[in-house]
Amino acid sequence: MKAITSLACVAALIAGMSGLLDAQARGAAPGQGRGGGAARGPRAGTVERITVHGKALEGNLEGDSPDREVTVYLPPSYAQDQARRYPVVYLLHGYGLRDDDFTTRLANLAAAADALAPVQGFSELIVVIPNAFTLYKGSMYSNSPTTGDWERFIAEDLVADIDGRYRTYATRMSRGLAGHSMGGYGALRIGMKRPDVFSSLYFMSSCCLSANRTPTAESMADAAAITTRAQAEELMGAPGFGAAVTLASAAAWSPNPKNPPLFLDLPVRDGKVRPEIVAKWVANAPLEMIEQHAENLTKYYAIAMDIGTADGLLATNRQLHEAMTRLRIPHGYEEYDGDHNDKVGERIARHVLPFFSKNLAAPANPSSPPPQP
Repeated sequence: MKAITSLACVAALIAGMSGLLDAQARGAAPGQGRGGGAARGPRAGTVERITVHGKALEGNLEGDSPDREVTVYLPPSYAQDQARRYPVVYLLHGYGLRDDDFTTRLANLAAAADALAPVQGFSELIVVIPNAFTLYKGSMYSNSPTTGDWERFIAEDLVADIDGRYRTYATRMSRGLAGHSMGGYGALRIGMKRPDVFSSLYFMSSCCLSANRTPTAESMADAAAITTRAQAEELMGAPGFGAAVTLASAAAWSPNPKNPPLFLDLPVRDGKVRPEIVAKWVANAPLEMIEQHAENLTKYYAIAMDIGTADGLLATNRQLHEAMTRLRIPHGYEEYDGDHNDKVGERIARHVLPFFSKNLAAPANPSSPPPQP
């Protein structure tokens, strides 16, 4: 097993990758950048799309399939070295997107991971991206009879399937959990509760950290106008967020099995605020939950988070950083020049993957020099 190193080594690894990318831009072959050494084996990993059955999602009242599409990235050495096992990063996508979010939309994860593979000191990773698109365009990775228990699906059903299907290190010290936007919320939410499954966390531009304690009838009007299943399905196919994100939040945080056909409660009904429903939404906001779960978060080997300075979620992410600092939860925090989406690919390549490479237990990279006596 490799020795798990400090965050300072992550910076060194990022510098090494930058040199490799610069070399590639000049036309040099992979492995001829700074510190790369000779490239070994095939230089390209593979991307597979599989289906994973979610026992935790069975019987959800939205009628979403419990059989979820999952994108899996396998590193370049996976096909060649049949005796090798790998750490796994579970990467959660944002609202309105699907499991190809990080491979074809906001980032090219495969290209980034392939470029890192020959960098000296980088330990190759399996990356797993589940599809959390639902009737209302996003599960919020929460536990609800309406949407299903997405917390248990990610931490139990998905992990068990991947460990049974691929050559993984089936231990918490070799599992990381990360996400962007709604996925950042999900990684934080699940991470708070499951330090028995994961050992390192990375939150990118997390949404939904605080709750609206004073909703208005005007803000809920579009969602309240959706009263039939047919309208809900039409909304699913419409562009943008609109009423769908409000209904997704209600399905996740204020489900009501006794309120068909949507099986949810909105915080405003007939123009009046419903304090008991507002309280449920507040209880699902990480800034409200974090003190309760602070002890669990201190059990993680490494935690990091980042946010763009032009991101509308900057203020609440700063509040999360401040809360974690106050509660003495060790973590890294970075603000960078960017908005909500424009630097996702770069952040994954230069920060997220190196972070997990250095903080998840894995075999030593064969290109690394032997330890000095």
